[in-house]
Amino acid sequence: MSKRIITISREFGSGGRAIGKMVAEQLGVAFYDRELIRLVAKESGFAYDFVEENDEDAPTSLLYNLSVGDLYAQAVFSPDTLPPADQVQIVQSNIIRDLAKKEPCVIIGRSADYILRERTDCLNVFIHADTEAKIHRAVEEYGLPEKGIEKVLAKKDKARATQYRRNSDLVWGLAHNYHLTLDSGLFGLESCRDIIVELAQK
Repeated sequence: MSKRIITISREFGSGGRAIGKMVAEQLGVAFYDRELIRLVAKESGFAYDFVEENDEDAPTSLLYNLSVGDLYAQAVFSPDTLPPADQVQIVQSNIIRDLAKKEPCVIIGRSADYILRERTDCLNVFIHADTEAKIHRAVEEYGLPEKGIEKVLAKKDKARATQYRRNSDLVWGLAHNYHLTLDSGLFGLESCRDIIVELAQK
């Protein structure tokens, strides 16, 4: 497999997590999504609930500064002096790098495409879908109430976009920032899986 690491960013309700899990199963590689919360909690010493609260909504741009080697940021801040939420993000980025070194895997969200941007063995994917398809999945599969669901979708995606922007200074969902973007509402989850698997094996 030429692309050992597959990162999947996704709009809420697009089925990106399900696609990623199917890709991992077909390729026989590890799959990391919410498992990262447990790993970060264990490594950082913070409570699982606290890590979960800060999982997809990083509060500052310190991850960006540290990840690109900003000497001023590294000189001024040490892990012990950072706010707890920032410590969570730094630990998470380090864990993602370690996992990528350790084994082939699929990683969902968490700016993994940016964190691993120096690697040449990554396939970075963005999954999106039309609003109707996302609403259907959110209601029928995620069990969310239909009333106000569009606001929920918008809020979730705004949080992810904000986190990505703060972590990378890039625009979340912009095609130029990924190797591949797929409309799961148009192609379906299985076809998206097949396309990703085929490209990963080239």
